[in-house]
Amino acid sequence: MLVAAAATLLCVSCGAIPDYRTLVAVDLHPPEFLGAMATDAHTVVLRFDEEIRSLPDTVSIVPATAVSTVRADGSSLVVALSTSQRIGEHYTLSASVEDEHRNSTSIVTSFYGFNDDLPSVIINQFITQGSSTHPDLVELRVLEAGNTAGMCLYEGMPSNWDDRIVLPPIRVSTNDFVLVHFKPEGVPEEVDEVAATDLSGGLDASATAYDLWVDGGTGLSGNNGVLSLFSCPGGDILDAVVYSNRTADSDTAYGGFGSLDVYARVLELEKSGQWEHSAEHITPEDAVDPEDSTATRSICRASDGSDTNSRGDWHITPTSGSTFGETNSDEVYAP
Repeated sequence: MLVAAAATLLCVSCGAIPDYRTLVAVDLHPPEFLGAMATDAHTVVLRFDEEIRSLPDTVSIVPATAVSTVRADGSSLVVALSTSQRIGEHYTLSASVEDEHRNSTSIVTSFYGFNDDLPSVIINQFITQGSSTHPDLVELRVLEAGNTAGMCLYEGMPSNWDDRIVLPPIRVSTNDFVLVHFKPEGVPEEVDEVAATDLSGGLDASATAYDLWVDGGTGLSGNNGVLSLFSCPGGDILDAVVYSNRTADSDTAYGGFGSLDVYARVLELEKSGQWEHSAEHITPEDAVDPEDSTATRSICRASDGSDTNSRGDWHITPTSGSTFGETNSDEVYAP
């Protein structure tokens, strides 16, 4: 009996070994969500990293918005709305999708109501070496009239940023200015101006520009960073500037920028094609040098608003030469 049992065990152990490679080859990864954006007044598109199938009954929007159809289009989920979005309105959308292997992903994201009246706007002047009386500040200049609702100014880029502000619906005209205060004190006088330019107090508030205050803002990086302006969070890039007092020789880490975050932002800006560079990649030498700037010596464009997406567009004003809320000074600081 003992011999028979041993023989039986031997027989069982000699059976075919399962090929676990076939199990490993099966896709077990759910679709990865990449972003959402309103593409017109009645449509929101959600992007994923692979082809997806829609699960229509899972889609809901707050504030309550009626959904007419939901369909998968390759790696995108297209949500059609029965009513128009409110321009610049902040919406929260939840949905679930699956891939061909039925791996599912559930997401909660946000988008801003489609704005078909965007103004033409540039980053016009900024301070990164702010003081206790003149904190860090960025000025936007309007080149063509429109509505700023949903536009987004980043300290950084959409995939990597420290602070950002989504602009409220301001009806702006050509040569209007919007001042974004990146280091507010948090006092009641710091009022976001939408209808008029003389409602806000606080440090460096302007009676001739629309003042906006970054909620919880702690200021800009003094010597090394990227500022970027987009049509909406994660939308189309409208303008950007990279600044650095480093050189490729002084710091070889991270392309010479010395910081993983800054380098990631620079590479994202480079990919957008919105900054000129002399070598294969953007180097600190291609950036605007903020070294001589101070709390009253701003970094600004020429008064004509020239925009070639390069460091040549920018200069540092003389001491007390900042002109926030007014036409830029063309005087250049001489050390």
